[in-house]
Amino acid sequence: MIPADIIKKIKRVHIKSRRTVNNLMAGQYRSVFRGSGIEFEEVREYCPGDEVKSIDWKVSARLGKPFIKRYREERESILMLLVDMSSSLKFGTFSGQKLETVAEVASVLAFNAIKNNDKVGVIFFSDRVEKYIPPKKGSAHVWRVVKEIFTFVPEGKGTDIGSALEFYSRISKKRAFVFILSDFLGKGYEKQLKITRQKHEPIGIRIYDEGAYHLPLKGIVRFSDFETGKTLLFDASNPRTRDGFLRAKRRVHQETQAIFSKAKTDLIDLKTSDSISDTLTQYFRLRERRFR
Repeated sequence: MIPADIIKKIKRVHIKSRRTVNNLMAGQYRSVFRGSGIEFEEVREYCPGDEVKSIDWKVSARLGKPFIKRYREERESILMLLVDMSSSLKFGTFSGQKLETVAEVASVLAFNAIKNNDKVGVIFFSDRVEKYIPPKKGSAHVWRVVKEIFTFVPEGKGTDIGSALEFYSRISKKRAFVFILSDFLGKGYEKQLKITRQKHEPIGIRIYDEGAYHLPLKGIVRFSDFETGKTLLFDASNPRTRDGFLRAKRRVHQETQAIFSKAKTDLIDLKTSDSISDTLTQYFRLRERRFR
């Protein structure tokens, strides 16, 4: 049985995401995430006005009159969500856990996709691939995705983004838009990100909590790493300690940005206190201008 408070969260995210897509983001996704190409539809007899380059010369020679090949744009896309379920996603300050933001982002993206008649698949990962949900359509599928994020209990605690990317690259046959929803505290995924980009279009969404960048205004503070269990003590009353802590956090932030820049892959920054619809809409518009 799912606890009542979890069911309440699932319903809230599901309803809020649907409204966001229908009222605030209508058409934004459709305009920038299109099918991956064209596919053959039929051969028909040549008509005046048809382009000569479309003539199928082999068929025409066999039948004794000109025929052309017709193609149609492949509209259906696959949206793949790689969802980080590592222990660090349970961190949160004033705006709830990072995992709750991940659930809402995943739901908004999924609703956008099914509204565009696209399929949505999910890979849950920690320091290993935890679960794979094959791409499907339909609102019921979105409900399942959100429910799984809140109820799935991963075996691992750490983060291995590379293994999730490698797994999907290995099992996928068709090009997909691959959104990686994570706080990107893991390392060693640079090479696999570049490899994935050769076949798919990966897009990172970095979820972070502003509270993690600043020490509390008090004396000795004990910090426990969610993933490793390590404990560190900081003298939060010391200005040099506070500045050093902030610089270290910003350095990790910049290193992640550099990894995505080298891989020529988009990275969207999203604080837990940010508006998800505003952030994604801004990215969609930027992407649309870029590909005009």
